Amino acid sequence: MKVVISDTSPVRALANLGLLRLLGEIYEEVIIPSAVESELADPPAGHIAVKVADLPFVRVHPVLDDSRFRSFLVDLDPGESEAMALALELRADLILIDETAGRARAKQVGLDTIGVLGILLEAKHRGLLETLAPLLDQLQTEHRFFIGSRLRNDVLRRAGE
Repeated sequence: MKVVISDTSPVRALANLGLLRLLGEIYEEVIIPSAVESELADPPAGHIAVKVADLPFVRVHPVLDDSRFRSFLVDLDPGESEAMALALELRADLILIDETAGRARAKQVGLDTIGVLGILLEAKHRGLLETLAPLLDQLQTEHRFFIGSRLRNDVLRRAGE
């Protein structure tokens, strides 16, 4: 089984779409650090709270290396920093992260990344979703999720839409 760590954004985006089940269907288990659990429980206005205890496919794991966490905290938020530190500690196969700076930093330290758009695309390829365009529209209009036009077009092309 792959070790998959997640930052807040992909979980929150899937929760807002009502598609959290995809994490369990695609990855079986997703591990999050405590900071991500806290961010999910106390979301910004306009987003739904996610109670991790209600998700059987999500496990909370503490970050043990505080110095590694603090090194990421210099340029990333607490959730991203803990997710990155935990991914390195557990030698994760994949980290779920959306923000550009976080993805760049993850790649810099040798982590493989995928964001919510990649998760949705994988779900479409596995036959778990029929269409992506309405979901991308919903992310952008209802949840203020930034998707550049080139990226959007590429994802839809790869989805066959």
